[in-house]
Amino acid sequence: MKAPFSTYLTEIAPALKQLVGLLRKRYGWVSLLATDSKGFSVRISQRAKNVGSETMMTERGCVVRVWQDGLYSEAAFNRFDPADVEGLCAKLCAELDAQLKVLRELGTAVYETPALPDEERTLFVEMETGRLPEDEDIPALIRHLTEVSDAGMEQGRDMLDCMVSAQSTHVCKMFLTERQDLRQSYVYSEGGVVCMVMRDGRNEMSHEGVAERLGPEIFDDLSDALKQALEISQDLLNAERVEPGEYEIITAPDVTGLIAHEAFGHGVEMDMFVKERALGVEYIGKRVGSEHVTMHEGANTVVNVASYAFDDEGTLAGDVTEIDRGILRTGICDALSALRLGTVPTGNGKRENFEHKAYTRMTNTLFDSGKDRLEDMIASVRHGYLLRGISSGMEDPKHWGIQCIVERGYEIVDGQFTGKIIAPVVMTGYVPDLLGSISMVSPDREAFGTGGCGKGHKEWVKVSDGGPYLKAKARLG
Repeated sequence: MKAPFSTYLTEIAPALKQLVGLLRKRYGWVSLLATDSKGFSVRISQRAKNVGSETMMTERGCVVRVWQDGLYSEAAFNRFDPADVEGLCAKLCAELDAQLKVLRELGTAVYETPALPDEERTLFVEMETGRLPEDEDIPALIRHLTEVSDAGMEQGRDMLDCMVSAQSTHVCKMFLTERQDLRQSYVYSEGGVVCMVMRDGRNEMSHEGVAERLGPEIFDDLSDALKQALEISQDLLNAERVEPGEYEIITAPDVTGLIAHEAFGHGVEMDMFVKERALGVEYIGKRVGSEHVTMHEGANTVVNVASYAFDDEGTLAGDVTEIDRGILRTGICDALSALRLGTVPTGNGKRENFEHKAYTRMTNTLFDSGKDRLEDMIASVRHGYLLRGISSGMEDPKHWGIQCIVERGYEIVDGQFTGKIIAPVVMTGYVPDLLGSISMVSPDREAFGTGGCGKGHKEWVKVSDGGPYLKAKARLG
């Protein structure tokens, strides 16, 4: 079925267009983003049941952006009376004018920017889904998740708790200017199983997730996620600490995605180029990885939780080749940064919600596939580890340092698994060194979308990342 576009946004669209028209009489350029996204979040454990109607992207509200004499200003609102458009326009103008006045007094000439283009364009997209979150039978879902949690407790050893989560969001957004009318509707869902175990005073926690740009139907069968989480929990209880050093590594697709996100995520967000906070600007057109490294980024790169038709600035979704056979070709860019840098926006202007600023943000970030069989990659390792499972990561865009916290590693000696498991694993290094060491890439590729990404310590948005198996060298500790 098609995810139907918001009835609420459809009803207020004429009045919002009237508002844009009134603002346009006062300012040289005007845009309006209206959102109406609803969903649910359910978390079940042996100790508690939590049910809510909020997810990372549930919201209802609008934000206007205006341009006048080289400067931009924004104002958000979530109470809209179609019968009093002129009254709202007057309030918004007072707020916008006050902001522009402050900007002029601050002397922000370095950031003076031309008006964004406003070409005639319409788009109406309702993407496919199996079910809608607003129609979901929540009591039945609670019973199902409770059964999965109970099964985990019965099947698992050393179990303290088995937590099961499911959340689904129906996203509806409308972008309006004087000449544009873009509307999109889609559903994404994510969830998973977390096993907490203890043996001989040692506590460990494993997790396995599911995520798709689909509806709550993805929660109908969580048996595979449960089985894998249970197996991983036992591996973690049997794991040892790694002896720090440099090793040959093979990264599973989820760890490959973590490297993609941290190595060439924030480092090539081009609003950081404007602020001179990223080393990537100095490497455009230069080698940053081996010839086996090709990386894509964009809402059209793969279909997952961060795939949409247009971003929060009305730029159509893209698929950018950031690295082509080891050469850094370009970064990703929001609309205003693109104007300031003399380039084109890539469809990566995203807001945490309508009350937050639009920044250059990642969507789907993935390494491209290669031709090397996983069996051959394992056989080629003299001493190293197959790394699986992700915990967290961070990077320093200004100096290109990277740190990835990996859940576990499986030792390989002379092309054979020894049975030794290490956990946790901290992988560190300098991005060009890590990417330059990649020597083999498998043909399969996966994407993972159970997490989110912050800009600094805030501004959280949905992302996915992934890729194939990679063979490289890295420092583990």
